[in-house]
Amino acid sequence: MKQITIVDYGLGNLRSVKKGLSKAGSSPIITSDPELISGSDGIILPGVGAFREGMAQLTPLKQAIIRRSKEVPLLGICLGMQMLLEWSEEHGRNEGLGLIPGDVRRFPHKEGYKIPHMGWNSVTIEKTDDPLFSGINSGEYFYFVHSYFASTRSEYTLASTEYITDFASAVSDNSVYGLQFHPEKSGSAGLKVLKNFIDIL
Repeated sequence: MKQITIVDYGLGNLRSVKKGLSKAGSSPIITSDPELISGSDGIILPGVGAFREGMAQLTPLKQAIIRRSKEVPLLGICLGMQMLLEWSEEHGRNEGLGLIPGDVRRFPHKEGYKIPHMGWNSVTIEKTDDPLFSGINSGEYFYFVHSYFASTRSEYTLASTEYITDFASAVSDNSVYGLQFHPEKSGSAGLKVLKNFIDIL
């Protein structure tokens, strides 16, 4: 079985991500060991919280993640997805991993809309031939919790969602993937996405 590592850098719902991957047919390990990350067949970068704090705590593992992502698939979830991009405006301008071109911006205020964007929302699949969304219908609903969103070019936008503005709810560049929604909290559709990631390995 392919070995998936879930990166533990002190932020993120690690147990629920592990449980979701296990339900999808994997036996992942949670680790903060750069050697285990460097030897894995696939990497999950989860995250809940602030971008600047996330990047600061990720520093000891940053180079191992960047190097291994050039060789095996990587999936960032929520904050983990945002950290794949070049920079974020959360709490000042902060540099990300730079694995996917683009930046992270706060939702603008709009009458009748609450921030954070929280709850179920539909996802429009922009790249219908990508294996990560194989077997999933465009317009399927997934679970979101976030106040900042990814802004990237169309060639890196795997799926999009409408809330205050149209934003990239899934991004990709080769085998680097990011999901703004939480697949581990998104029922059968979320489990299908996780299974698809396992099958990509």
